[in-house]
Amino acid sequence: MADLTIAGIMRAGAYSPNHIGNDAAIFNAVADQLRKRGCEVNVYSEEQFNELGLNGERAILAMCREQRSIRQLQALEDEGCIVVNSGYGIENCTRERMTRILMGSGIPYPESIIVNTDEAVRDALVARGMDRVWIKRGDFHAMHKEDVSYVRHAEEAQEVLQEYFLRGISRAVINRHLEGDLIKFYGVLGSGYFYWFYPFDEGHSKWGDEAINGASEGFGFSPEGLHDLCEKAASLLDVHIYGGDCVVGADGVARIIDFNDWPSFAPCRSEAAPFIARAFLAQIKKNRR
Repeated sequence: MADLTIAGIMRAGAYSPNHIGNDAAIFNAVADQLRKRGCEVNVYSEEQFNELGLNGERAILAMCREQRSIRQLQALEDEGCIVVNSGYGIENCTRERMTRILMGSGIPYPESIIVNTDEAVRDALVARGMDRVWIKRGDFHAMHKEDVSYVRHAEEAQEVLQEYFLRGISRAVINRHLEGDLIKFYGVLGSGYFYWFYPFDEGHSKWGDEAINGASEGFGFSPEGLHDLCEKAASLLDVHIYGGDCVVGADGVARIIDFNDWPSFAPCRSEAAPFIARAFLAQIKKNRR
């Protein structure tokens, strides 16, 4: 596609906590794959995109996460531009929206409640038997370690929720903690590419939370079934380049606990980059027909 000029928008460092280098590496690897296929790729920082806009490109490879960036991507999509990942999909991966979409569509997901951070939740958690839970900011993607908090009883949950309120976070998702093997996965929707592994066993960590589930027990599950589940979730959320985490219980059921738009693909970057590039070009060809 030698006649194609692509805008590539990188992710601002604030939205790559502990992964600035890895996020830049996968983005650059995909841009290189597109250039090898004859495309011209103009690279913009997220700050440049927000302040100056683009130079008329109609095909956009986007790793953005700032709210202003998301709104601009959505406006460009509405004008007919091809955007991967979609600005609407990126927004769908914020915690509250993701939780509502996945639970509402029957995707296996932990029992959850969505709350205002200034409300009392202790009694509701006790009534549900939700002692060990994860509290996650609901309004946006996690930017700091404190945006995802593991707590061991309802009283502690109330205290953490109050801390979120004092930090200016108005909404939170509270997930029941799931026992089982923690699995991290990466995929490219519709491409056949899918990679999974046990992050604790491989020493892979962003903030150290993998230690809470600990070493894997090797519970049996279907990798093909997990791939199918993640493809369904990606389609529902409208993200083509995806990743996330799930927990496989002793019953062999995989339950998604997190789903992200365009993660780092750190352990499989070189293998994934060609699939991401081909999937992006496939979307362009589909749109041109």
